[in-house]
Amino acid sequence: MEKSQVKISIRNLVELVLRSGDIDSRLVSSTSMQEGTRIHQKIQREGGPNYSKEVSLTFDYEIQGFTIKLEGRADGIITEPEGIVIDEIKSTSRPLEYIDEEFSLLHWAQAKCYAFIYAVQNQMEKIHVQLTYFQVDTEERLNIRKQFELQELRAFMEELMDRYLVWAKMQDEWNTLRDISVRALKFPFENYRKGQRELAVAVYKTIMQEKKLFVQAPTGIGKTVSTLFPSVKAVGEQHISKIFYLTAKTITRQVAEEAFSKMREKGLSFRTITLTAKDKICFNREGSCNPDLCEYAKGHYNRVNDALTDILCATEYFSRDAIEEYALKHNVCPFEFALDLSLWADCIICDYNYVFDPRVYLKRFFMNNGGDYAFLIDEAHNLVDRAREMFSAQISKTAFLEAKKIIKNKQPGIAKQLNKINSYMVALRKQCKEEGFLISKCELKDLYGLLNNFIREAEEWILKNQSRNIEGFEQILEVYFNAISFIKIAELYDERYVTFIDTYLSEVRVKLFCIDPSYLLAAAVKRGKTSVLFSATLTPLDYFMDILGGDKEDYNISLSSPFDNRKLCLLVEDRISTKYKNREGSYGKLADIIRTAADKKQGNYMVYFPSYKYMNEVYTRFTEKYPYIETMLQQSAMTEEEREGFLSRLVPNTDKLFVCFCVLGGIFSEGIDLKGDRLIGAIIVGVGLPQVSAEQNIIMDYFQRKNGRGFENAYMFPGMNKVLQAAGRVIRSESDTGMVLLIDERFSHKEYNCLFPRHWAHNRRVRSSPDLERRLEEFWEGNTHY
Repeated sequence: MEKSQVKISIRNLVELVLRSGDIDSRLVSSTSMQEGTRIHQKIQREGGPNYSKEVSLTFDYEIQGFTIKLEGRADGIITEPEGIVIDEIKSTSRPLEYIDEEFSLLHWAQAKCYAFIYAVQNQMEKIHVQLTYFQVDTEERLNIRKQFELQELRAFMEELMDRYLVWAKMQDEWNTLRDISVRALKFPFENYRKGQRELAVAVYKTIMQEKKLFVQAPTGIGKTVSTLFPSVKAVGEQHISKIFYLTAKTITRQVAEEAFSKMREKGLSFRTITLTAKDKICFNREGSCNPDLCEYAKGHYNRVNDALTDILCATEYFSRDAIEEYALKHNVCPFEFALDLSLWADCIICDYNYVFDPRVYLKRFFMNNGGDYAFLIDEAHNLVDRAREMFSAQISKTAFLEAKKIIKNKQPGIAKQLNKINSYMVALRKQCKEEGFLISKCELKDLYGLLNNFIREAEEWILKNQSRNIEGFEQILEVYFNAISFIKIAELYDERYVTFIDTYLSEVRVKLFCIDPSYLLAAAVKRGKTSVLFSATLTPLDYFMDILGGDKEDYNISLSSPFDNRKLCLLVEDRISTKYKNREGSYGKLADIIRTAADKKQGNYMVYFPSYKYMNEVYTRFTEKYPYIETMLQQSAMTEEEREGFLSRLVPNTDKLFVCFCVLGGIFSEGIDLKGDRLIGAIIVGVGLPQVSAEQNIIMDYFQRKNGRGFENAYMFPGMNKVLQAAGRVIRSESDTGMVLLIDERFSHKEYNCLFPRHWAHNRRVRSSPDLERRLEEFWEGNTHY
């Protein structure tokens, strides 16, 4: 009889079985996480030729009819005359005199697992284990070494695996149930839409071949279910162990949840979790993982395994509500509980940053690259700007100056370091001269040194005072973490970065600006086995493949719209210039055109503008001239409730004219699904170019040198992407009918017109206001030739 197999990393095994006590992430782990790679590399480099670093170890442990596949990576294996030494490196902020053999059961356990595997595989009867503690402030080291007999290690492993067996059985039972349901699963809709089967097949083949696929699939094809369904099949067939469904917006996470709901209705058993940001799900309003201040952090690890068992037996859909319910029931931290629960999920639905952001990605999955995961990256056009943001870092002079004022009477040593940083940035301001900014391809190594000195000086004070209610403590902590983040990003700095120094009055900002995120994105997706990047608007596809880390070996597919294009009236009004210098003269004309376009059929319309100022100017004239038309205006920085309230007014089957004024590229121009006649028209003013700025010009200059398409990369392609996204709000299903009016002379220029998707080939140019009225009348009356 074939044995059941369960796979687990040694680190996760040890933490699951042996952990206890409090969550206390106040600070101790922050530096070790940020500096961990550097410290490991330093110690490994100094180990000499007898030091083998990052040694991968795997072992099939047989127990009671199970094969438990253990995987891990030893920091170092040292060959000495006395024998082999397994080295486990740990960085710490604690003074080394407080660390002894009893300091951490988990550290010893992890190293002993490596030692057992190595000893068994190399027929050794005894082996040494060494814990190397590196004190991050003093850079002193403490080596604690013990020799273990193989028999002793075997007894330790037997006890550890006996305790893990209950979890292994639970996982195996689930895997069997899940795989049976996956094999029986049919596509969750009665029929495939046009393009859906083609997309699903392409995704499945990509997973089988462990490749990367770029997909442009127009709105309405059903991209979410068409990528999830074949991925679920691949999990059931053991080609991958887990799906990561990555999104930029909450609403697209909900679409993924709905797709799983549909598949569950067809009999699927599949564990899914949606991760919520810590600041949104935290029960402690102080937001501090301090056991002295948070009852959920205190003793969390003593209770969390009971919480896991409870929820795993109760449900397979780990929604935010379910996570909060069971976290309250068992008095555990909901955020850490969710992260633990993600290890048991078959699909993790989460924000991009959990996979890509070098500061916060999920270390429990990605510490060792190459997990057998599939990354499904939704709305992939958003990943360009998000990646630049994730791989960049910025600090400001004012923050350090204010921190110095707070700390000068409390800790002069820290104030001294802050003053040096402030002085350095004052000198940078002088270098910017009259231009107000400075762009350099060189790194500010002196600034890095000053920041590292501040980090080391501040850490001890923060550790000692984090339990006390000291005025200004949070500001110091924020500056401290910003400095760490800046240094972390500095480790990635290469020819794809520039140092951007920007001044305004007395303020100085220094930004490590990632212009081209392609290399880092390509490296990040290697944390999994395969990835699918999809969007309705990856135009032009070669641009997005390049900027998102694609290469010649990757697959791509561009699908046609599944909808009858006769149901979309697409008109181009190219007699108006919306260029910045011409906007003032266009306000009144636009008000009249909007009224003409919306006046031919009662219903809900959205008008999109390139900026709030432009929108407000036209809105003022429109409401003065046409007060009888009901309108609504998008506000900047709207809350979640205000957004929902805005959308709730777009009711179906309305018998009145309702015109909403919105911003192109904003919260109402993509990611919202207004099916039926909740939205029957979109009027798009301008070609969506990003506002001219020093940063956009940096991007333009870089790509002009790289591929001769600087303006296109920095302005035209991102702008037209916003236009396509806004237009895509109108037709959401086979039964939808609507109009899109594009207003700008540039829409008739070849370089913009060639970016129109294939299903826009039937667009018509408007020659006059009467012509616009006639075409719309004919369309709404059912004349498909309008």
